[in-house]
Amino acid sequence: MTKMTELKFFNTLSRTKETFEPIETGKVGIYSCGPTVYSSPHIGNMYAYVCWDVLVRVLQYLGYEVKNVINITDVGHLVSDGDSGEDKMEKGSKKEGLSVWEIAKKYEDEFLTNLDELNIERPWKLPRATDHIAEQINLIQKIEANGYTYKTSDGIYFDTSKMVDYGKMANLNLEKIKEGARVEVNEEKKHPTDFALWKFSPKGVKRQMEWESPWGVGFPGWHIECTAMSTKYLGEKFDIHTGGEDHIPVHHTNEIAQAEGAFGHDLVKYWIHNAFITFKGNKISKSSGGLWTIADLKKMGFEPLAFRYMVLSSHYRKGMEFSIESLKSAQTALLKLRKYRVEDGKDYEVNQAFRQEFISKISDDLAMPEALAVVWKLMKSDLIVGEKWATLLDMDKVLGLRLGETVFEEKIPEEIAQLAQQRQQARENKNWAESDRLRELIKSQGYLVEDLVNSCKIRKI
Repeated sequence: MTKMTELKFFNTLSRTKETFEPIETGKVGIYSCGPTVYSSPHIGNMYAYVCWDVLVRVLQYLGYEVKNVINITDVGHLVSDGDSGEDKMEKGSKKEGLSVWEIAKKYEDEFLTNLDELNIERPWKLPRATDHIAEQINLIQKIEANGYTYKTSDGIYFDTSKMVDYGKMANLNLEKIKEGARVEVNEEKKHPTDFALWKFSPKGVKRQMEWESPWGVGFPGWHIECTAMSTKYLGEKFDIHTGGEDHIPVHHTNEIAQAEGAFGHDLVKYWIHNAFITFKGNKISKSSGGLWTIADLKKMGFEPLAFRYMVLSSHYRKGMEFSIESLKSAQTALLKLRKYRVEDGKDYEVNQAFRQEFISKISDDLAMPEALAVVWKLMKSDLIVGEKWATLLDMDKVLGLRLGETVFEEKIPEEIAQLAQQRQQARENKNWAESDRLRELIKSQGYLVEDLVNSCKIRKI
């Protein structure tokens, strides 16, 4: 393990940058809030997982043994954070005409594909909420036994008034929330901030996902899922919990409350939150735009790893302004790094001065833009090419850009390449008829043309 470097993270709970000291020397447990698998993950979702992959890689690079857990929420996440509205999974099921289980499988698989495309290391554990119903019931029973719950006609609720420092991470003004609270859908709630631990199935309605419990047939609340799964795999106290900054006021605040209600102590030592991707100055959404998927970016001719490079060029706490132009620049930079590849069979030493400078940046609250600046400083240095490449590959253990992987390109006949060049010129001249004609001509000779951002890719049929 690297001893000379002090690792620091901004802890949302203390609102300060703290020196990282793991609970167990040399080992780190991390829990990251995973996707609700009712629709395709978009680039805003995947931005967070690239950030937390960097976190895992930095810790591993510095010598820590890391156990990271990302959950799959496949039940219980209602449309409203206020425990009202339809279950997102049931909503997705109705929209697509598939069962809830089929929806969950479809979008979990898509999420896993995205992880692989972005070179995000598969987590140590990837638990599903529906596989941990017993653990959630057991946790609710502990909270109940400690006197923090009450029952309404629609579920079992956590009484936030009994938690003296409820809302401490978000610095919530509970009196103001109470004064400004609108009429709740469930008027039986004692306080606006109280939240559901277990929801009853509506009378006369058979849900696709429901289970027996000591309180009646129903399904778990969204918040209890994360606490049950994180503590099962990482223990009642673990090192790091990550998530988006939108989780702070409700989801993570409630995770803290229910964990303390069950165990009588803090759940997590360091809470780390990412900001958002914005598009044209607004958080990406259906209304503001920018809700592209990784598949969408690929259709536009971008490599998923170009998006990863783009994420690396931002700081996780500041977020990132997304644009197609910025993505083009990221792809250009990625291709430029690949050109430094050296394959002469010699073993070159990693330059320790550059390595230590790189470590100093990644250890300062994951300062990846500054770390990338070190990378380009290395590339522009007077070091021999082989030493540059060896050092770059070492840094890529954190960057995760797959720079060391060989990209095999098919040998394209010269005449086909010339036709493709002519077609590209026709496209630039907006001569679409000629472009289509040349595409079909190339196809008739056994090759397909795939259009990229400023060029094209040719492959044999």
